[in-house]
Amino acid sequence: MIKVIYSISKRLISSCKVYFIVTLFVMLTATSSGDTVLSNGNYSWLIAVLCPFSFVFHDFRGLINLGASKRDYFISCVASYMFLSLFVSLVNTSVYLLVDPLYKADKVLNLMDICHWTDNGVIIAAIQQMFFLFLVMLFIHVILSIQEKWYGWAADALILGIVTIFTPFAFLRNILAEFFSFIMINSNALLHIFVCLLLSMVLSFLGVIILRKKTM
Repeated sequence: MIKVIYSISKRLISSCKVYFIVTLFVMLTATSSGDTVLSNGNYSWLIAVLCPFSFVFHDFRGLINLGASKRDYFISCVASYMFLSLFVSLVNTSVYLLVDPLYKADKVLNLMDICHWTDNGVIIAAIQQMFFLFLVMLFIHVILSIQEKWYGWAADALILGIVTIFTPFAFLRNILAEFFSFIMINSNALLHIFVCLLLSMVLSFLGVIILRKKTM
């Protein structure tokens, strides 16, 4: 089974090579000016956002047609997300340590700083980043997997409704801000990692249920 998961995961990640090229191009060419600049390492997060699109819309049918089971497909997706989250975290952390200090600007903004993960040191920040990105990829995967169903449109409407309704009102906006403080802008490493893992488990469970009902 391990060999099958490895083979499928390798194929999944290979199918994202265009996204890797695009991300690298953006990281190398993006520029900003002024006393405060945005770290180019932040753009490495594009990989985490884009790869689930390939896994869901391109690879699923292809792998099932080649004889892969739904179970092996989903486990391989999860394994690939684990690898990608680690990879992206290492890339952004490397840029944070090696490239960002070379900027002549007074301040370089990296998402690890913005999210207060570096309050616990770079190593812990990299771990927090990895678990957060893993959660993000699973969330995107689940949302994309239900787009062909009525409940997919309902989920989209719900998310849009939460953003549009909660934002204008201070009380509701504070609730939304508190939610994001748990899953993203959180300097409490143990709490942040626990929340990300818990939500990832919930999303994985939902992903399995959705995949069982998914047809070609």
